[in-house]
Amino acid sequence: MIRYLISRIMHALAIVAFAALVSFALLQLAPGDAVTQSVDQPGRSSAAQVAMRERLGLNRSVPQQMLTYFSGVARGDLGVSFTEQRPVRSVLADALPATMILSGAGLVLACLLGIGIGTAQGWRPANRVAATLGTSLTLLYTLPEVVVGVALMAIFGLAWTVLPVGGMTDPIVELTGNVGAQLVDRLRHLVLPSFALALVWSAAIARQQRAAIREVASATFVRTAHAKGLSASHVLRRHVMRSALPGTVAVIGTMLPALAGGTVIVESLFAWPGMGSLLVRSVALRDAPLVAGAVIVMATVIAIGTLISDALVGWLDPRTRAEVVE
Repeated sequence: MIRYLISRIMHALAIVAFAALVSFALLQLAPGDAVTQSVDQPGRSSAAQVAMRERLGLNRSVPQQMLTYFSGVARGDLGVSFTEQRPVRSVLADALPATMILSGAGLVLACLLGIGIGTAQGWRPANRVAATLGTSLTLLYTLPEVVVGVALMAIFGLAWTVLPVGGMTDPIVELTGNVGAQLVDRLRHLVLPSFALALVWSAAIARQQRAAIREVASATFVRTAHAKGLSASHVLRRHVMRSALPGTVAVIGTMLPALAGGTVIVESLFAWPGMGSLLVRSVALRDAPLVAGAVIVMATVIAIGTLISDALVGWLDPRTRAEVVE
């Protein structure tokens, strides 16, 4: 078991390092840089650009910049943001909680919707409500998160005006409201972006869960449980779900990179002040240390989520646990 975990951790670290290396290199090779974005304005002298490039180390070659940056990363130093003029760790620490709240809420909603609807479809194929919900999710799965998000904004934010369509908080409530009012305000701002993520993600989860439930429902041990006189709900809860969930959890683990990409899109659409918005802005401003730092953090979170998914699969499925132990 320990050997398995060590191999998975080393594999995750290699992926994180490769992702950060590629993102840093591509941003350095792209036209323009942080200096171009900040001082290349009418009335600014070329001497100011030269001085700033020298101060930021942008006058060195791309391999030298990469070597300097990643040697610092190996020591736990993510560098200083060109645009924010403060340590990258501080910038990311401000943005990461917002992203974790949004992606966590979206993932929980997706799991609840996907597993619930998929289980209902697989266990009761003739149920029209479950079939309708499953078909609706499948249609949503064909749409990108930005389309779903715009539709939710148009319906609930603009047409019905029941929910806010941008930001994480209302500035007035944040300044004048009590703790309860601030909490309600944050939850209201969270509804639309989290559902924009969940409605797309839940379709894939529902399809996997439906297929797993149907496969397990026809197994011999399930027929035996029915023959013993056990209720349908007991059979579903104690026998079918335990056997069907490992495959669904494994699929959720493989979806995490795509979920991270969806979070970037949704954060930009809803002006959510998280890692996604920060990453898009830092790419536009050619802030290489901030881009690489954001990629490192996001890839690390994905790697940790994948490890947790693997551990859950092993806990839910004794056969997998036995293979890991061996």
